Amino acid sequence: MPAAALALLLVAAVAHASWNYLAKGATGSVAFTFAFTALAQVLYLPLAVAAFWWTGQSLGPQVWLWVGVSGALNVLYFVVLIEGYQTGDLSLVYPLARGTGPALAVAGAVVLLGERPSGLALAGAGLVVVGILTMSLSPHALSGAHAGRSIGFALVAGLCIAAYTLWDNKGVTFVTPVLYNYGLDLSRAVLLAPVVLATESGRASVVSVFREQRRAVFGVALLSPGAYILVLAALTLAPVAYVAPAREISILFGAVLGLRLLGERDAPRRLLGAAAIVAGIFALALG
Repeated sequence: MPAAALALLLVAAVAHASWNYLAKGATGSVAFTFAFTALAQVLYLPLAVAAFWWTGQSLGPQVWLWVGVSGALNVLYFVVLIEGYQTGDLSLVYPLARGTGPALAVAGAVVLLGERPSGLALAGAGLVVVGILTMSLSPHALSGAHAGRSIGFALVAGLCIAAYTLWDNKGVTFVTPVLYNYGLDLSRAVLLAPVVLATESGRASVVSVFREQRRAVFGVALLSPGAYILVLAALTLAPVAYVAPAREISILFGAVLGLRLLGERDAPRRLLGAAAIVAGIFALALG
């Protein structure tokens, strides 16, 4: 993997773990997703305008098809992820979703895209997935009253991750990462608007989210698009079979946040899983 791609993924990992920590306490999954998506449109508009002016790229129907489908997959991902957070630990839902995603994405890259990662890279991807599952599937987390529900949401989120990663790997070839991400955020806002704004209760829930969860809304609106722009940029530099598992180094930061700030348990097991992830990342970098 090129060093530039790995550097982009490391920065993206910090931002990604941080916004997931903020989203852990969110309530009202659909209203919250619409709120931070709408705010992101405002925050990233100057960057999108600058990218459009600088590159002069055409935003034809083909581009909107790709960002529209990606936006729909992202809507489902954010809603099920936040639903999972409402009943399960960050250190259960986050690693399980992020572990399922790259495992399926690597398989899809080999079967659907014809990528042929090296043996060392495949071993590294396997270590990343094993490490993530080791960190997430603890007896304590699995014994919770709503563990099954949380795991179900995490697995659906992982399926969404794999789907939009494979889709975006092709979509980002049509338009620069900044404009691609802005377009998929816009499509997400458009898809959610009729759901949350059509009724008085829906509008009230959005107002409530902005008023009562201002810090989380602003943090996710700033960090989530920024993290994914960096991932999209990495996809232009390295194959998806390398990028998908490597970006999950964010699990390390997520585990630290869960242990230190949320008081979650089982530090030794999670550190063992973290060591497997680090070893896998090194194998991917060398492969």
